[in-house]
Amino acid sequence: MSAPDTAALLDLAVEVATAAGAELLARRSDAGAVAYKTSNTDPVSEADRASERLLVDALLSARPDDGLLGEEGAARRGTSGLRWVVDPLDGTVNYLYGLGDWAVSVACEDDRGALVGAVHDPLRQETFHAARGLGAHCGDRPLAVNDPVALARALVATGFSYDAEHRAEQAGVVAILLPKIRDIRRAGGAALDLCAVASGRVDGYYEDSTQRWDWAAGALIAAEAGATVTPLGGGLMAAGPALHASLAAALAEARSGT
Repeated sequence: MSAPDTAALLDLAVEVATAAGAELLARRSDAGAVAYKTSNTDPVSEADRASERLLVDALLSARPDDGLLGEEGAARRGTSGLRWVVDPLDGTVNYLYGLGDWAVSVACEDDRGALVGAVHDPLRQETFHAARGLGAHCGDRPLAVNDPVALARALVATGFSYDAEHRAEQAGVVAILLPKIRDIRRAGGAALDLCAVASGRVDGYYEDSTQRWDWAAGALIAAEAGATVTPLGGGLMAAGPALHASLAAALAEARSGT
């Protein structure tokens, strides 16, 4: 099997993420019917589904032999050795409330993980993207994490579970961690949080209750911008190399204390 054309895959990821973002912008005033998934605070709208349909149709039209995994049910085995992992609307609650910080996330994986990734923020008209070994960019601008950053000066992003009991545990971790760092930010979307690490808008990110589609593209973008990215429970953490070790230790202590 010939090696994939990484540049073409990245171009496709950016193209379809941007198109899905335009679809979501057009639906902002009427997101359609809203249902709930894992809990009564975990919504999915017709806008989510329409965005995923657009992504699936565009990707399969361009790459009919590839596999697919999407948040709203898209699942397909491919024969090419590549799989697209898509989150058609990361930050649905923000979207439904008319807030910012929602995005479309598209990654293409091979047997080593994410090969290319794109995260499109339609409101800010920013597209973060990366290819393995080729660095990360926002548009044409190269991205680099903040490094070195001391733990006491670190601005750290996080997110919380839709499960109430798990949220209570996460709140306990924040209570222990917060006095040790500069501050916490909770924007409401893992994909953009990881891009914030990549672009230096925050120093680190952690969350232990995410799915692969939440971070497949963002984790690659953060890593290609110089972050150390490691698993954390059912999620991951990302920070510049100097901060990563101290943040990981602080989180381990906080998690053991809850």
